[in-house]
Amino acid sequence: MPHPIPTPTHLFLFFFFFFLTLVSPSSSSAVSISLSPKILTKSGDSVRVQWTGVYSPSDLDWLGIYSPSDSSDDNFIGYIFLSSCNNWQSGSCSINLPLVNLRSPYQFRIFRWTHNELDRSGVSRLDEDHNPLPGTKHLLATSELLGFESGHGPEQIHLAFTDKDDEMRVMFITVDGKENLVKYGEREDGLDEVAQTEVRTYEQSDMCDSPANESVGWRDPGCIHDGVMRNLKQGKRYYYKVGSDDGGWTSTHTFVSRNRDSDETIAFLFGDMGTSVPYSTFLRSYDESKSTLKWITRDLEALGDKPAFISHIGDISYARGYSWLWDTFFTQIEPVASKVPYHVCIGNHEYDWPLQPWKPDWAQSIYRKDGGGECGVPYSLKFNMPGNSSLPTGTHAPATRNLYYSFDVGVVHFVYMSTETDFLPGSNQYDFIKHDLESVDRKKTPFVVVQGHRPMYTTSNELKDAPLRERLLEHYEPFFVNNKVTLALWGHVHRYERFCPLKNFTCGEDGENLPVHVVIGMGGQNWQPSWEPRPDHLKDPIFPQPDRSLYRGGEFGYTRLLATREKLTLSYIGNHDGNVHDMVEIPAPGQVLRVGGKTESKLFVYVKVGSILVLGVFIGYAVGFKIHARREAASRKSWIPVNREEL
Repeated sequence: MPHPIPTPTHLFLFFFFFFLTLVSPSSSSAVSISLSPKILTKSGDSVRVQWTGVYSPSDLDWLGIYSPSDSSDDNFIGYIFLSSCNNWQSGSCSINLPLVNLRSPYQFRIFRWTHNELDRSGVSRLDEDHNPLPGTKHLLATSELLGFESGHGPEQIHLAFTDKDDEMRVMFITVDGKENLVKYGEREDGLDEVAQTEVRTYEQSDMCDSPANESVGWRDPGCIHDGVMRNLKQGKRYYYKVGSDDGGWTSTHTFVSRNRDSDETIAFLFGDMGTSVPYSTFLRSYDESKSTLKWITRDLEALGDKPAFISHIGDISYARGYSWLWDTFFTQIEPVASKVPYHVCIGNHEYDWPLQPWKPDWAQSIYRKDGGGECGVPYSLKFNMPGNSSLPTGTHAPATRNLYYSFDVGVVHFVYMSTETDFLPGSNQYDFIKHDLESVDRKKTPFVVVQGHRPMYTTSNELKDAPLRERLLEHYEPFFVNNKVTLALWGHVHRYERFCPLKNFTCGEDGENLPVHVVIGMGGQNWQPSWEPRPDHLKDPIFPQPDRSLYRGGEFGYTRLLATREKLTLSYIGNHDGNVHDMVEIPAPGQVLRVGGKTESKLFVYVKVGSILVLGVFIGYAVGFKIHARREAASRKSWIPVNREEL
């Protein structure tokens, strides 16, 4: 039987459907993804992801990053738009992507996403900046799996003080929780001491709200190991490594032990830092966090064998329910946290959730969903601070820990408090802080530094926190004033601001020794509030700023504390240049300074320097007098302002 002769209509339909097979978004036969290498050694190593066959990419076509590899299309950990690739050639392009070991294989997928599918009014999945998250309807290609080599030991190492001066805690992550040890000693080739580790973890069911308890945010956190190196000599350099013969050992790390008798204290302090990721995700990436750590690393290297520690006062990783961001954070801080103790206090983005157990009527608009449903669980288990403070969550989840505690380092007594849990009279925290401040031995530690997340004083436009600040002022400022707290450091406001010595919004008079409040929430989180507005210009900040606010600025960075028996110096380091942008010097109680190796009264120092100027004997002494005269002008309030900035 002869074949029918195709009509023009038949030919049109044939070529039409043939054309659709070539251009259809759902066709993936022409698109492929290759990986090199296919196995990475450790967190931070990069994979080269190359795709081919994408000849006419939309500016919305995207590469999805998945771990574990069997995650549904909607449950990516991150994405990169193909148009951001800068080495296109014949439908092919490649990127180098550093990745963190999430203890599960990675997979990459390419999707087509077109503008006619982008209907902002109907999109329900938005990122933190209210942009639509990419659509997954048209899958073009799927990669092979990418894994990490085993046998290289644990990751995410970080140190902390314990309640004993001759100990150092070390924590880290493994895949399976099998026995891992800490080997340590005073020589790199003599790690003869061994410490066991305790192991703990948490489950998806421990999370209290979304996204932490949903598949989009949850990832297995691995097993958290906690070991203590004991019987350490004072102020000595120690070497250590962690791991096991089966799972492998890390490279050797080093730290300088605590020195209880030291006449010097060094610390690096900030709040609200976050972490940086090399892709877009559900939340913002805080690239300034890398600069903060870069300059702190510089300062640590300059210290040599002097001990120091880091203080991060709340809003730590900003994971907010997206578990892999905790892994990224600990990987990012490991180069410094494996060398010096890394201390924390809890912030709203580690804890707050709708059903938290303490939420008085005045705090309904303050304690909201900032913790992303984590309800303090990752924070409580991934860190282990001194003391034994804890608070039940009201669910079957582990109790919240690391809420309030204190320790001595050299000449400074440090106190940490929680602004997210009950701090009012009658609470355990109130009783602890009251007793702690009343019990400080000022002969041993002449300086006292209190730290918490939400500030008692700020001139930023943070109106919703006003009821909380009122209660801090009512119940805690009397403690601070009566017990002569030296510094009160706060985060939450993503700026730097230093106040005069304060009591009830008023700068102190001569000899009062009032606390100096400083907001140091400029560690890296890039959302910044406006300053307090003018009453008659509600969109403009008060200018000049209130008299009590001596310096305020929006530069990201950190503070560096150096204290001796004579004075405490707090310096504000800016990230854009690594230089000091503000500094305050606070003499020890008794206002005694040490000059030329001898102890002399402050008045005598100024008279002596003034006499040298009058005589005009040495130019160098004249310059010295100029500096001291500048300090004398501020001595009425027992502090020395070095810079002032008005915004």
